[in-house]
Amino acid sequence: MSAPHLEVHPWEVREPCVDPGRFGVAEALFSLSNGYLGVRGTLDEADPCVARASFLSGVFETHPLAYPEGGYGHPQEGQAIVAVADGTPLRLTVDGAALDVREIEPEAHERRLDLRAGTLDRRMRWRSTSGTTLELRTRRLVSLTERSVLAVRYELRALDGPAHVVVRSELTLGVCPPEIHSDDPRVSAALEDPFEVLTAQAAHEGGSLALRTRRTGIGVGAAVDHDVDGATAVESEAGEDRVVTTVVADLEPGQELRLTKTVGYAWSHDLPADSLVERAVAAVRAGEELGWDGLLADQRRALDDFWERADVEVDGDPELQQALRFDLFQLYCSAAQTSHAPVGAKGLTGAGYNGHTFWDVEGFVLPVLTFLAPDAAAELLRWRASTLDAARERAEVLDWRGATFAWRTIDGHETSAYWPASTAAVHVNAAVSRAFWLYSNITGRSLDELGGREVLVETARLWISIGHEDADGGWHLFGVTGPDEYTGVVDDNVFTNLMARRNLVRAAEACESAPERARELGVTAEEVATWRATADAVHLPWDEHRGVHPANTGFTTYREWRFADKRDSYPVEEHQHYAKFYRRQVVKQADLELALWWSRDEFTDEEAAADLEYYEARTVRDSSLSASAQAVACALAGHPDLALRYLREAALVDLRDIHEDTAEGLHMASMGGAWLALVAGLGGLRDNREELELAPLLPGALTRTRVHLTWRGRLLRVETTAAGTTLTLLDGPGPLAVVVDGVRRELGEEPVTVPLRDPAPLRPEPTQPEGRAPSV
Repeated sequence: MSAPHLEVHPWEVREPCVDPGRFGVAEALFSLSNGYLGVRGTLDEADPCVARASFLSGVFETHPLAYPEGGYGHPQEGQAIVAVADGTPLRLTVDGAALDVREIEPEAHERRLDLRAGTLDRRMRWRSTSGTTLELRTRRLVSLTERSVLAVRYELRALDGPAHVVVRSELTLGVCPPEIHSDDPRVSAALEDPFEVLTAQAAHEGGSLALRTRRTGIGVGAAVDHDVDGATAVESEAGEDRVVTTVVADLEPGQELRLTKTVGYAWSHDLPADSLVERAVAAVRAGEELGWDGLLADQRRALDDFWERADVEVDGDPELQQALRFDLFQLYCSAAQTSHAPVGAKGLTGAGYNGHTFWDVEGFVLPVLTFLAPDAAAELLRWRASTLDAARERAEVLDWRGATFAWRTIDGHETSAYWPASTAAVHVNAAVSRAFWLYSNITGRSLDELGGREVLVETARLWISIGHEDADGGWHLFGVTGPDEYTGVVDDNVFTNLMARRNLVRAAEACESAPERARELGVTAEEVATWRATADAVHLPWDEHRGVHPANTGFTTYREWRFADKRDSYPVEEHQHYAKFYRRQVVKQADLELALWWSRDEFTDEEAAADLEYYEARTVRDSSLSASAQAVACALAGHPDLALRYLREAALVDLRDIHEDTAEGLHMASMGGAWLALVAGLGGLRDNREELELAPLLPGALTRTRVHLTWRGRLLRVETTAAGTTLTLLDGPGPLAVVVDGVRRELGEEPVTVPLRDPAPLRPEPTQPEGRAPSV
């Protein structure tokens, strides 16, 4: 693993000694974002770096998709997020020698991500080639209140001698072209130079750029200004694709050069260059009007408000404590100021997955935001609803009714060239509809507020059009791929069938509760009756001999995978062809275990225990989504200690670079899954009932857990110790009914404490394939 060494601290992620050999992961970990603007956590002086980049959510370029053999309905264009003009570089020269951390041995060099201040801080002390010791302190923020603003405070002090200093501060394009996984030269041509520079202008202490993507026609404006103290000269110049401000200072011992750099952004599909620049300049002016101290204060207030409603405490595991807060910080920052764009699988922390959003954002990120930051969740659902026409068009191409949402996308159109793991993975539609329904259920707001009722209707129509009724009246889904991508294009995937059933029932309920709106959507009573009858007829495979549910028809008859022989061959897909493992009992992602969580009411306790035991022994977790689902399934089956081990893996996936790909960006779904593993797993939260339900457990390694969540407008604190679980209503109208361990409790002005139950598993703690037990 290539994760940097980090100190364990409850409110910071601190790298006490910056390691140039681990920059890729560090750049992702120290990323700053607000959902609109994201900046990789690179060093200030630009070199060295692995992937320096600034991103704007929704700014992307297209490229041709190449197929060795053509086929009807294949998407013709891919999409990739592209880095916009980067305002972070500040290149430093001292007495004629450029600062490069690879060429010096600093006396001290540390970085710190402050989870309460929302800043990335850096401190470095070194001796220059001329003999003077200098100390550099920088602080960077992406504003959570001024969504278009990046600000940097840069302070350089000469400690024991004079220094002639030159700082070249850049606003520059083309720093980080997107990663290209194609030999097709048309792809390289489209993505290596995605922007046309419309204007590049310099002012006295800054300047601006206006850009436009060559294929999608998205315009971007970027502007920069500097407030400088201690300089002898400041001037700016514009190049072909950059603006550079040069600051010169002659420092005597004890003197300091300080500059504050403010960068503003804007993007639009149709604005001309001058309007884009004016909007970016206005953002800079807004940031400067607040001033550095004002930006810091607003950042702290925004995060204080978030932590008041979202903080998590775990006693007994300091590393997990740090990881959970880091995960929540990055989740919130990934969506706080998002507008008319999705959250990608990597947020704005890297170009992994080309910036695409997937079903796991609806499945693992949106529920967390709905409980902790519902306004941010609403904006993401609003974006998804805006793609409904594209989903209808895709369904029409496939000769299906209703709407089928894109498997991977930035603007709502399908961009996956591999249909067995995309078009066939129709469960994306159930995940999308579930996210709308959960938002309504958790917040108490109408389904129509964000277009959820229409989404439920159109996805219900999809299931009816693609399902098959057999001669005995059973209803099937043939040729689909469930969440487990190691078992593709199968019949009657249990997870998908159960999710389709729930989708149909919820669509029927949504239309029955709002008949006038249903009529506006063209829904008839006969159609609703069909949905309910189909839901009742959904077929679930069952293996009578083994006493478990096959994950899909025939799964339990597939050849067993030789785990012991292949313990050094992971991920499986990088060592074996799909033709080898598609029909083997090896699970990439906990498919049926996810069904045990999201559709728990469909299983008896005995079935759930047997299924868990069977699939734990066959799941290798080559997907970062798996650990959180396994954590919840294990907790629900009465195995809190194993659940905690999986929770730790989900929470630490990036801080420890468990999958060795964090350099490409953070794993947003695993971060969301970690919170869900704690709250829905160990906390036993059920969010699919009319009333909030909890069934807390406490693993042996923890002495206390405390979480916050908002249910129907009420802020609730849930604290669990060996003595019991205490529920406190912190904000919102009371009383609030909460069901704890099956008993309904009325929560009012006074806290309510419920004794902690002992876990009662029906089977021993399950085992995993050799070498694939939870890794942390």
